[in-house]
Amino acid sequence: MKEQYFSRGSINEKARTMLSSIKRRETAFVPELSALLIVDMQKYFLSPSSHAFIPSAQAIIPAIVELTEAYAAQHLPVIFTRHLNTPQNAGMMKKWWKDLIREEDPLSEIIDGLNLASGIVLKKGQCDAFFETPLTEILQEKEVSQVVICGVMTHLCCETTARSAFVRGFEVFFTIDGNASYNEKFHLATLLNLSHGFATPMLVEEILATFSKKDAN
Repeated sequence: MKEQYFSRGSINEKARTMLSSIKRRETAFVPELSALLIVDMQKYFLSPSSHAFIPSAQAIIPAIVELTEAYAAQHLPVIFTRHLNTPQNAGMMKKWWKDLIREEDPLSEIIDGLNLASGIVLKKGQCDAFFETPLTEILQEKEVSQVVICGVMTHLCCETTARSAFVRGFEVFFTIDGNASYNEKFHLATLLNLSHGFATPMLVEEILATFSKKDAN
């Protein structure tokens, strides 16, 4: 079930191949209207010692760091989600996965390579980062109308959050090489589904290029 379909050496070429295999709506991305949503980049998913380790996740870290730096440089919103559960808020998560990510577990922490000081850390208890969290209010307060989504896992929390953002009226841009899952089939299925009805898949370099154009002007 698990495979390393992204590596730091292959991710750029692989992401371009994925982009060529999908049809997307050409929606205008406007950095100053957007927020960067970084989903669940926790040691639980990125540490090889964890049973939930995602082999391809290490490869997306440099791109996420670049995006975070670009947003921070422009003083644009960055939100990091941290998935945490208690027996009280887990609901079906406990029944389905037979495991909870508890706050006291060191693996629940967001990885050290991301600058948390550049944004807000938002705790969530379900795949949907909007469910029973203040995320909608945070985005509205900051006058955000577009969200860029990256993180883990592509087909679970990231895809669910993308759909939820869409139904709340946000334009969604889903990074092809800024998300990772257990295998390529899960990843590509998400891109195909979201591009049809909910989001515009983009390469991280395409997003960063819009920041460069803004700086040039």
